[in-house]
Amino acid sequence: MFRKMRRFKNQLSEDEVDTILKKHSSGVLAVLGDNGYPYTIPISYTFDDGRLYFHSANEGHKIDAIKMNDKVSFCVIDQDDVIQETFTTNYRSVVVFGRASIVTDDQQRQIALESLVKKYSPDFISKGKQEIIQAWDQVSVIMISVEYKTGKSNIR
Repeated sequence: MFRKMRRFKNQLSEDEVDTILKKHSSGVLAVLGDNGYPYTIPISYTFDDGRLYFHSANEGHKIDAIKMNDKVSFCVIDQDDVIQETFTTNYRSVVVFGRASIVTDDQQRQIALESLVKKYSPDFISKGKQEIIQAWDQVSVIMISVEYKTGKSNIR
């Protein structure tokens, strides 16, 4: 169903891919946008148990695109160092393919939002929980169920 990597020697292990996904604070979400154009959006996210979670406003291009077509991809760049003299780049990145859905279960929404607070504002957990309560009706939580993930590295 998903293509095999052409340069398989550069492929990262599943553990390396998971480590990169857990380590980083942002990535780029790709959806099928208006008029069939790809639409890419930088997002903050959490990764847990084979799922990515992020939050969004209840309305907008991203939410509309996900409602129209749940197939998405997501990319995280772990390293990107240009080596001028050898005309190359030392890089390491991860790409995820999956299905996005809007989380409707209140308990699951709460857990996902608290997970975001713990990752991005660990010194402000109590204040973050208050923010969740205040913004509850204006915020959607989106879950990406990962169907395939891969990573590639060219570090010399």
